[in-house]
Amino acid sequence: MTARRPRRLVPVLLLLVFFAGTASAALVGHGGAVRGVAVSPDGRQALTAGFDYSLILWDLAGQTEAARLIGHEAAVNAAAFLPDGRHAVSASDDSTVALWDLDTGRLLHRFAGHRGKVSAVAVSPDGRLAASGGWDRTVRLWDLEERRELYAIDAGDNVNAVAFAPDGARLLSGGHDGSLALWRVADGAALRRFAGNGFAVNSIAVTPDGTGAVAASIDETVRLWDLTGAAETVALYGHDGPVLAAAISPDGRFAASGGADGRVRVWLLAAQRTVGDFGGHEGAVWGLAFAPDGTRLLSAGADALVKVWEVPEGAEIGAAAGAATAAATGGHDSDPGARLFRKCGACHAITADGVAKAGPTLYGLFGRRAGTVPGYPYSEALRSSGLVWTEESVDALIDLGPERLTPGSKMPLQRMPDPQDRAELIRYLKRATTPAGGG
Repeated sequence: MTARRPRRLVPVLLLLVFFAGTASAALVGHGGAVRGVAVSPDGRQALTAGFDYSLILWDLAGQTEAARLIGHEAAVNAAAFLPDGRHAVSASDDSTVALWDLDTGRLLHRFAGHRGKVSAVAVSPDGRLAASGGWDRTVRLWDLEERRELYAIDAGDNVNAVAFAPDGARLLSGGHDGSLALWRVADGAALRRFAGNGFAVNSIAVTPDGTGAVAASIDETVRLWDLTGAAETVALYGHDGPVLAAAISPDGRFAASGGADGRVRVWLLAAQRTVGDFGGHEGAVWGLAFAPDGTRLLSAGADALVKVWEVPEGAEIGAAAGAATAAATGGHDSDPGARLFRKCGACHAITADGVAKAGPTLYGLFGRRAGTVPGYPYSEALRSSGLVWTEESVDALIDLGPERLTPGSKMPLQRMPDPQDRAELIRYLKRATTPAGGG
């Protein structure tokens, strides 16, 4: 499928549309949209970036959670492994880029410099540098060894995507204005600018030989670019809505795209046609990553799931997620409060030893002063709030939302407007989190 006029343009704020038919296998653990995904150089692990402020390190062989990384103070948008596979970087709405030790789960350094959301991050082929793109209209380069900013580039508009060329000497960025720009890594000088069509570029990937790129655009297209000739070669159509994610297989044969329509498409680049069309996400697909052998593709969705696919067949890989979902979200379908707790359960455990999630355990919640679970890195706003968790205060939290009840806290926006639903959830929490003999 090649160029044609798009049927319609879907506004960015209407991306989170839900579709029926969830597939049965997934990496379950995030408490909100998964915005980015990366696969380790050896293909054994994946790292996912979530709206719930956390990153999760996954063991891909067992499709199990290996570690949860907590340290950002807002949604995490992107992640990338270093070549050693033992370290990673991440980009967040909190305006920072973080460097992580994956062996220990420790935050090694936070790079500050952006003056707004950091939407994208990439690591140079030699692992010495990281590049980030932000909504302060800059691309910034960071020295990961010396842990300092090298320079900032004025990109002219908000930056949604960055990618190093395989030679490590060039850096490609994609912007809100639809343009691409190629920068010299040594000093940040502009090498080429590629005029777009005015529609935002959401994601980019560079071909393994460094001569081309794939860009995901809000105008429903996947666009192929010739980086040597500074020209767009073709626009591919197939998604019903904005295209949000793009990736290229390690051998350069395939490109993958993910869209607001909840679908993943695989394209044979030489023939410029679709060879795979995968459904299964209930909502937008925000991130894509190929495994190093090119036979698997991971997709990250607004439905808080990460799916693993065979390429190009499209069969979903993994054990059924029913048991994992129940364990992650707490409870059985017969209990309405337990059903309502599912989204909360991805961030909060309900047992005394349940500390390894994005939020603190809710065990012993009622009667506890806010911000007091030992070992959890609370925001100062919550620690100093003086709030005590009671049926009334929990009801107010999920009725009004944390931005009104506990302004300045890191809790993601979650609201439950129906008073009957809130009452059912609170009844379940009272039963499930109250210690034995605690009333």
